Amino acid sequence: MEDMLYLMNSLWVMLGAILVIFMIAGFIMLEAGSTRMKNAGHIAGKTVFTFGLASLVFWAVGFAFIFGDNGNFFVGLSHFFYSGYQLEGMSLSSSVFFVFQLAFAGIAITIALGGFAERAKLSVYVLFTILFSSIIYPVVAHWIWGGGWLAEHGKQDFAGSTVVHLTGAMAALAATILLKPRIGRFNKDGSANAIHGHNQVFTSLGVLILWVGWFGFNAGSTVSVDGGFFGFVALNTNLAAGAGAVAALILSWVVLGKSDIPTILNGALAGLVAITASCAFVDTWASVVIGLIAGILVFYGARLIEKMGIDDPIFALSVHGIPGIWGTLSTGFFATPELATVGQPGLFYGGGFTQLGVQAMGVFVSGAFAFVASFIILFIIKRVLGGLRVSEEEEIMGLDISEHGSYGYPEVFADSTQKMTLTKTSTDHIAR
Repeated sequence: MEDMLYLMNSLWVMLGAILVIFMIAGFIMLEAGSTRMKNAGHIAGKTVFTFGLASLVFWAVGFAFIFGDNGNFFVGLSHFFYSGYQLEGMSLSSSVFFVFQLAFAGIAITIALGGFAERAKLSVYVLFTILFSSIIYPVVAHWIWGGGWLAEHGKQDFAGSTVVHLTGAMAALAATILLKPRIGRFNKDGSANAIHGHNQVFTSLGVLILWVGWFGFNAGSTVSVDGGFFGFVALNTNLAAGAGAVAALILSWVVLGKSDIPTILNGALAGLVAITASCAFVDTWASVVIGLIAGILVFYGARLIEKMGIDDPIFALSVHGIPGIWGTLSTGFFATPELATVGQPGLFYGGGFTQLGVQAMGVFVSGAFAFVASFIILFIIKRVLGGLRVSEEEEIMGLDISEHGSYGYPEVFADSTQKMTLTKTSTDHIAR
C-alpha cells in the first residue's frame, strides 16, 4: 500500500506540474491578446524563452535556496544543481516534486515580466529573469514554504497568493515605474488613453487555459491523493473563479453600462488568485465570498492604478497584486478549525486577530522585499545597459520587428508596407 500511494502521489503531482506549465500557454494567449498586434510575436517568444531560462536557474540555485537543508530563517543552503536524488521524508518522487516547484517559479517570473510589456529591451528580460529566479522568488518561497521565519509564525499560503502572485506583481510594479508608461498611454494633463489589446478571443482562451491549469496549481499543491482532499480544493478553486467573473460582470454592467469583456476575464483571474492562498483552509461558502470580493477589487483596482499614472499593460497589479493581498488576508477571516492545518483559525471562527496579523505581516514583508529587491536590480541593470527601454522609434514600429526582425503577423504588416510603397511609387509617378 505504501508503494502504491507513493506511485499515485507521484502521478498526481506530475499531472499538476504539467497543468501548471501549460498555464504558460494561457499567459501567452492572454498577454498577446491584451497587447497590440505589432508586439504579439515578441510576447509569445519571450514568454517561452524566459520560462526555459528560469528553469535552468531554478535547477542550479532556486530549489536549493527554497528547500535546502543547512539553511536559516532567510534562505536554504543545499541541493544546488539538483540531480534527481530522493529527498528525505517525501511520499512521492522527489524529481516530480522538483518539477512541480519549478513550474511555480516559471509562473512567478511570467507574472513579473508583464510589467515590462511593449517597451522593455529583450536583454532586460534575460538579466531580470536570472536574478528574479535566483534571488527574489526563492527567498520569499523559503520564508513561507521552505521552513523560513514566516512558516515558523504559521503563515498560511497554500498554493501561492503571496509566494507566486504578490511577488510577481511587486516585481512588475517596480518594472513599470522604472520603464515609465508606453508612448501615448497618458496625456500631459494626466488623463489616460486606452490602448486596447488586439484580440479578445486570444485573451478569453488564455483565461480559460489558466482556469484549467489552476486545478494543477491549487489541487496539485496537496501533493497527495490520500483521502481525495484535492477534490475539495478544486471545488473551492472553481467556485471562487466563477464568483469573481460574476461580480466583475455585474459591476462593470452597473458602472459602465456595458458588460466589459476584459473586466469579466480579469474578475475570473482575480477570483483564482485570491483563492490560491485559502483553497485548503476555508469552507465552500467562504470561497464564493472570497471570489466575489476579488472580482470587485479587480474592477476598482485597475481604475485606481490608472489614476495613479501607472501603465500596467496586462493588469499584473490589479489581477495578481491586489487579489493576492486579499486572498492572503482572507484566511485570517475564514480559516476553519478543522481545515487550518497550518497556523490558527480565522477571526470568524473564534481565532481572534492572531492569524490575521500573521497574514498581514507576511503580505507586507514579502511584498516590500519583492518590490525593493526588484527595483534595485532593475536600477542596476538600467545603469549597466544604458537604459531598460527600447528607443521611441523601436517602440512605435513594434518589438516584433525591432527585437526579432520579423512580425508575429507578417502578412498583415507586409501587406501594409507593400501598400505604402505602392502608394508612394504611384504618387511619385503622377508628380513626374
